[in-house]
Amino acid sequence: MRIDVIGRQLEITKAIKDHAEGKADKLPKFYDGVQAVRFTISKIDHHHKGSFDVELVIDVEKHEDFVSHCKSEDVYGAIDEVVHKGSRQLAEFKEKLKIEKR
Repeated sequence: MRIDVIGRQLEITKAIKDHAEGKADKLPKFYDGVQAVRFTISKIDHHHKGSFDVELVIDVEKHEDFVSHCKSEDVYGAIDEVVHKGSRQLAEFKEKLKIEKR
């Protein structure tokens, strides 16, 4: 599984990248068909303490990409929230597949 962490108006530090990759490593337990995960982290305000917009795109087999967004003043909290939203989307998709097969 490929994990990309992209920064817009923001330098991605090793700590941010490690945090995002650690969270993304847990996504395949919700659905086995995860092929790639892409985080796009943008700094909205250009002040010293701005807010962050995090977009998560999950590429899965045989389905369109799952996309999640989150805005927060804390980049780590935004990453946590967007991964939670993405994992919920994957779990709901897996349940939908189980029901359709019956």
